[in-house]
Amino acid sequence: MSQSVTASDDLSASDAPFDIAARVLHRDGMMLVIDKPPGLAVHKGPKGGETLADHLDALRFGLPNAPELAHRLDKDTSGCLVLGRHRKALAELGKAFADGTVGKTYMAVVRGVPGEPRGRIELKLAKRSPTRGWWMAVDPRGQEAITEWETIAVGEGLAVLALSPLTGRTHQLRVHLDAIGHPILGDSIYGGSSRLPGGPILHLHSRRAVIPQKKGRDPIDVRAPLPAHMRATLERAGFDPAALEALADAAVFTPRAAP
Repeated sequence: MSQSVTASDDLSASDAPFDIAARVLHRDGMMLVIDKPPGLAVHKGPKGGETLADHLDALRFGLPNAPELAHRLDKDTSGCLVLGRHRKALAELGKAFADGTVGKTYMAVVRGVPGEPRGRIELKLAKRSPTRGWWMAVDPRGQEAITEWETIAVGEGLAVLALSPLTGRTHQLRVHLDAIGHPILGDSIYGGSSRLPGGPILHLHSRRAVIPQKKGRDPIDVRAPLPAHMRATLERAGFDPAALEALADAAVFTPRAAP
């Protein structure tokens, strides 16, 4: 089963009841892909509060157990999130993400305009300090981290990028873009905070996930619509969000072969 949904406002800013089932983009016997709203953490943190885990039971769809995360998105990142529906599926999906064979396209609004139309960032990452939780920093002693990017639109003082993380490090896209001088708009940790309506909201969206299948079957190709706050920013800047989604989908990144 595959279906399209319309992104809602930032979860933390909405008073409407949250219907996780309405955000299912793809469903089969192995996996679900949902459109995670911004503002919803995928796992419990030290501050507590609502998380995706509180809603997973509503995604059983007849199976005895709730699905589990095959990977993670930051709390304020929206878009495609893949869930495994049983133990075997989780093992296979986990391997695909670890091997880098899942195609991932993100969209980001960044500060400033890159000097080149596209590029590749290869900067190792490590925890910034033992006391800063998941905060990361560029560190030559850290783990390999590779990001490819392409500019798909430019405006006054900002650019819209399509991004592909070829590795899956914590906060990778956010740290890499800040490191090259183009932090993501609304990023309160890595240099992109700004006075947006309602406070800083991260302008980073998991637009597309392409998940390989076995036995010569076509990959599962799922796309999530831009969230309301990113659409509003783009429209104010004179852009057509749907046209930019199409440009992001057409961006060509280097595939990472299975080991």
